[in-house]
This record gives sequence, structure tokens and C-alpha cells, in this order.
Amino acid sequence: MIEIIIQGGFVMVPLLACSIVTVAVLIDRWIAFRQNARVDTRSLRANVLRLVEEDRVEEAITLCRNTPGPVSAVMLAGLNTYDKYRALNESGDSLRLMVSDAMNDYSLHATSAVEKRLGVLTTVGNAAPLFGMTGTVTGMITSFHAMAASGGVDSALAAEGISEALITTAVGLIVALMAVLPYQWFNGRANEIDLEIQEGISELIDLITLRSRRIAP
Repeated sequence: MIEIIIQGGFVMVPLLACSIVTVAVLIDRWIAFRQNARVDTRSLRANVLRLVEEDRVEEAITLCRNTPGPVSAVMLAGLNTYDKYRALNESGDSLRLMVSDAMNDYSLHATSAVEKRLGVLTTVGNAAPLFGMTGTVTGMITSFHAMAASGGVDSALAAEGISEALITTAVGLIVALMAVLPYQWFNGRANEIDLEIQEGISELIDLITLRSRRIAP
């Protein structure tokens, strides 16, 4: 392995750096998404709505506070706002608007946390093949320079440069695949979580609107 890295030339340095960063991001995101997958968000949303419907808002807040994940965090922001301003006898429309704004604002932070470091994978996916192509060019330059210096076609000297070109090209493509393929899965999962967040916001706002209309004089 070390011999292959040496044969790849100086371009192998950024490629190795890209591979290390990619592996670190993959491990970090895999752990984060795995922890989030353990939370039954559908059940969480149903329980929160039931508690709010029964006017047990404090229990709903406690449930969200004790449940990890972006969905519970966004619903917690809405419930805290609801609990705070309903005590001030805000009108139904005003209350609904404030809760909606609180949840939508916090959802931006939650979504950002879900998509954290995914941009690194796209950067590596774009950069790694370019590094590989750079190695291809420098390898061919090495081959032609060696042949020119020897005054003829020296297969050994030519093979050294061609080997550098092929190694960097292959490694660049492999590193890019390491980043791009998992990114597609992570991105799909992030979109699913974002949809769950939006569903939670919509359900809670609808319930608050209905409750406000019921208790309106």
C-alpha cells in the first residue's frame, strides 16, 4: 500500500487527505442518523397532539424535551411559545402566528444540524476526480520528460510516469465514490427528516387553530 502511495506521487497527498476527511464525516453522520432513526417520530407526534388536545401542554413539553432529535426540538419550540402566550390570553390568530413563526424559525436550525457536514462529501466528490486527473497529467509529463531526457523510448522510464497517472486516476475515482454514494443516502434521509418536521409543524398548528376556535367566546 505504501509503495502504491509513493508511486502515485505528490497528488496522493490531497487524495489521502480527502479520503480521511470522508471517512470521518461518514462515521459522524452515520452515528447521527442512526440515533435519530431510533426515535419513533410518528408516535411522538401523535402523543404530543393528544396531550395538547387534553390541555396537558406541560406534559407535552416534557415529552419533547426528553426526546432527542430535530422533530421533537422543533415541536418543543412551538409548545413553549404556545404555553407562554396562551397564558397572556392572546387571540387565536395571533397565537397561531407566533407558534408558527417559532417553529419555522427553529426548523431552519434543526435542518441545518441534520445536513451538517454533508457539504464536505459533495466537495470531496467533486474535488477527488480533479486531483486524479491532475495526477494523470503530471504522470504523463513525467513519462515524456523522462523519454526526452534519455533521447529515446525507455519503457522503464515511461512505465513509471504511466503508473503514476493510472494510480492517481483510480484513487481519485475511488475517493469520489466513497463520498458521493453515501451522500445520496444521507441526503435522502435528511429530506425524510425535513418532511417529518414540516408534518409536525402543520399538525400542531392545525390543532392549536382548532382549539383556539373552540374556546373563543
